[in-house]
Amino acid sequence: MKKVAFITTSDAEFGFSLAGVIQRISRGEDALELLKELTSRPEIGLVVLDERLIEGITEEKLREIEQQWHGILLVLPAPERPAVPAEDYIQRMIQRAIGYHVRLQL
Repeated sequence: MKKVAFITTSDAEFGFSLAGVIQRISRGEDALELLKELTSRPEIGLVVLDERLIEGITEEKLREIEQQWHGILLVLPAPERPAVPAEDYIQRMIQRAIGYHVRLQL
């Protein structure tokens, strides 16, 4: 059975590890190294990355890691996300999923 791993900030230090999943705490600048380390482990099938930690990681790098890895990479929305219009958040998610910027009219 594959394992689940979370990369979070220090404010969630005990939350996921109490649930029995692998958890690594990142300060932000080491998020990419932690991501590479976890995706290199064959027993891990899902890595969940806190959205606040992806600022230093380019979309191209995230895609490269996803394509080279056998598992699933999921970005967890930040709990106290700044006031971003909902359509901007949706546009970023769509762009990440399909690789194109889509203009939405609501």
